[in-house]
Amino acid sequence: MSPQHFDVIVIGGSYAGLSAAMPLARARRSLLIIDAGQRRNRTVERAYGFLGHDGKDPAVIAALGREQLLAYPNVQWRDAFAERVRREAGHDGGRFVVTCNDGASVSADRLVLATGLTDELPDIPGLAERWGKTVFNCPYCDGYELDLGQVGVIGTGSVSVHEAMMLTDWGTVTLFADGCVDLEAEQSARLQARGVTVVEGAVASIDEHATVVMTDGRRVALRGLFVAPRQRMTSALPEQLGCTLEEGPFGCFIRTDACKATDVPGVFACGDTARATHSLASAVGDGFQAGVAVHQSLVFA
Repeated sequence: MSPQHFDVIVIGGSYAGLSAAMPLARARRSLLIIDAGQRRNRTVERAYGFLGHDGKDPAVIAALGREQLLAYPNVQWRDAFAERVRREAGHDGGRFVVTCNDGASVSADRLVLATGLTDELPDIPGLAERWGKTVFNCPYCDGYELDLGQVGVIGTGSVSVHEAMMLTDWGTVTLFADGCVDLEAEQSARLQARGVTVVEGAVASIDEHATVVMTDGRRVALRGLFVAPRQRMTSALPEQLGCTLEEGPFGCFIRTDACKATDVPGVFACGDTARATHSLASAVGDGFQAGVAVHQSLVFA
């Protein structure tokens, strides 16, 4: 039996995927969203900096988006992980066939990849448990609530120097080199000019609210911590499709044009998986652009 067919399949039902689906739903296109329920910010208690929703629980924002989309009769949702994708041969390039981890196969004329990223945190005891609570990534999202208090940066590389200098607008900053940051004289001078304290030595653990414990026993109590982790793609589908990847400051992302089209005909990508820098607001903007572009590609094919 042939797989159930849709005009468009959106893979990933977080903010970018939801936003991509909305213009397609309103254009009355048949649409399936496949989502495994693993939002990247699922450990975050409050989402800040997103206009109209500042300070809301991000799970509530995502749930409301899903509810609003499923009110359109042409939209379906599948709670599953999209494991494999292939393209059937055809005169128009062929349909995409997606196989999920529950064994179901579905097909579509267009794909939107909103598959997200996974953060690979430094292996420091106590850090992962505080991720999204008192340990953060984005100062624009979480810096204001630290009330100009003591702020720490766990070094992961040269990008941590940039992050430490930025964060002085949100508090008094301490950069923990942790064996990952080798400062040049110019960098040291710039950090000093911004009032950043540099602590050498290895970090042993994170304790209490956000206290950095050094291997030599020193303890530095902080209002909050920031770290710039490496990131990897959550899904193997971009590579299966042959999408071109670019290397950003934190990891690879899918190359797209201004309309969020990849270099694979019929495949679009949006959100964290298709940009070098990330936020909830930028994911929503990317998604809307992708959804509009997908619809127009169907009309003017």
